[in-house]
Amino acid sequence: MYFTSTPFTGTVNQTPQATDLSRFETAAKMLGLNEQHITALKTPVKVITVHFSMLLDSGRRQSFEGYRVIHSSLLGPSRGGIRFGTSVTIQQIKALAETMTWKSALMGLPFGGAMSGIICDPRHLSASEMERLTSAYTRAIQQQLQDEQYTNDNTPAQLSGELEWLLDEFSILHGKTIHAIVTGKKSPLDNLGRADATGRGVSIITLLTLEKLNLRPYEATAAIQGFGNVGLHAASQLYDKGVKIVAISDITAAYFNADGFNIPDLIHYVQTHNNALAGYNKGIEILHEELLTLPVDILIPAAKEEAITESNAAAIKASIIIEAANNPVVPAADIALHQQERLVVPDILANAGGIIISYFEWLQHKLQETWDIKQVNTRLREILENCFNQAYNTAIAKGIHLQTAVYYVALERISAAQAVAAKTTSSLFPFN
Repeated sequence: MYFTSTPFTGTVNQTPQATDLSRFETAAKMLGLNEQHITALKTPVKVITVHFSMLLDSGRRQSFEGYRVIHSSLLGPSRGGIRFGTSVTIQQIKALAETMTWKSALMGLPFGGAMSGIICDPRHLSASEMERLTSAYTRAIQQQLQDEQYTNDNTPAQLSGELEWLLDEFSILHGKTIHAIVTGKKSPLDNLGRADATGRGVSIITLLTLEKLNLRPYEATAAIQGFGNVGLHAASQLYDKGVKIVAISDITAAYFNADGFNIPDLIHYVQTHNNALAGYNKGIEILHEELLTLPVDILIPAAKEEAITESNAAAIKASIIIEAANNPVVPAADIALHQQERLVVPDILANAGGIIISYFEWLQHKLQETWDIKQVNTRLREILENCFNQAYNTAIAKGIHLQTAVYYVALERISAAQAVAAKTTSSLFPFN
């Protein structure tokens, strides 16, 4: 089932975050928002650039540049992760913070969007240097880290430990420990359900999509690009539900098996071979780019930004594309896939499992409650199913595609919050 022939009307350029911007602008125009309102919605509340230094293990002091972007706090505390990397830019952090706003609004969570970034090369920093780097960054922006105004979350670019370091430094600076300031910590209780949250969410959304299209899981075939945390857990969950996964790839290799892979066996192989697929002998090795164009029902890009481009979009045969990675489809490819009547489930819906688990952790600290894994997974599914159905029904009712519908729903919620902001305070519980 496909929803419309209405074209995208948003800005089209080829930066990794441009697809989300294009989808947002299309939805905003459909809602009748004028350019001034659209600009206001895109403009962050606060943009902070900090310069700080820390001692390296060698005794040399090195300077760093970091960013903190608070896009919105209209719905509640601004939240978002930290990106470390040599390619981090303020433009990238602004775009990611904005995306967090729309993702939280879509899920009905009482959070605004934010994101941090530090320009560095984590590969060349020791664990102790990363700890000092994170602490120095925290000191530099500590006035922005106010309880009730900020929460920080884990992201795929995170390294083990630095959320604890951020929490420790914040606690020292403010003279008290405030667990709700940071989600994604390593405590087993804090992390309950987190390890597979995003992958589980991808599988839930995939199965809901199959249900809408009257396709049974055991009748469906899938190709998954990426076998890291998200791809691995999505593959495991879908395999358990009967989906035949015929192609898998990671950075080291790509494999095809027409009969479908035994995912538990594949996971065992990867976990005992340096977390790499290379050398697996129960499939035919294929080129990485071949995986994207296989004749499967479901294609799940779970590896990187810009996986589907204008140059390969026309060759994609999958009828369903589930955006497990952030921004895996560039704007021109988004248009091409729409013209080919491919059903694309956008990233802010497909990979929202992680943000929901972060919300659960934050909420448990706020309410001083502890949920078991069954409660966590049940509530995760409830939120995702409700959001999926709202977006899907909006797409049908408005005659728009799903990529626009998710932003339409998010913008309606933001607009509703703007209307009542002066009269009420945000609820701790999702509004749906």
